[in-house]
Amino acid sequence: MNRETWVWAAATAAGCLLVLLAAGRVWVRAAGTATGTGGVTAAGTGGDLSGGLTAVGLAALAGVVAVLATKGVGRRVVGALLGLCGAGLGWITFSALSQGPIAAWARNVPALHGVTDPAYTIEVFWPVVAGAGAALVLVGGVMAVVRGGRWTAMSARYDRRPAGERPADDRSMWDALDRGDDPTS
Repeated sequence: MNRETWVWAAATAAGCLLVLLAAGRVWVRAAGTATGTGGVTAAGTGGDLSGGLTAVGLAALAGVVAVLATKGVGRRVVGALLGLCGAGLGWITFSALSQGPIAAWARNVPALHGVTDPAYTIEVFWPVVAGAGAALVLVGGVMAVVRGGRWTAMSARYDRRPAGERPADDRSMWDALDRGDDPTS
């Protein structure tokens, strides 16, 4: 593979990993006073707010590998799906910080059950990291569609030859043996 392909793969995979890393970090904190127990605090991760973040991040990571394993139209189709994963990750990141997912998370946290009207604090850093990762995945998908046709494909070294195709001379026979082919078949 050429340098552009390696840079693309590294940047796009880094975007996926940023999303996956951020999904496991604290995005929101809730604090309040429960009747009879005093002060209560709880912390929710990006994955707590939206389970789709991890799922789509893993799908995008698989898409990076799939782009490298395909060529031609297949590569462009997988690149388009990868771009959709990036757009989806951006939307999931943005929507996870809205009132609905935060309230749903708070209803499922046992420590907050007795709290009336908890105060929420959004931790900005990890959602921004997830958004940056989503942007990298989106750009990587677009690049795979636009420039992926120019990238070299994986080696065809282990592809099977048609049954009637045989090496012509001694050098070709030795080369076939080096490849793992049986020149006598």
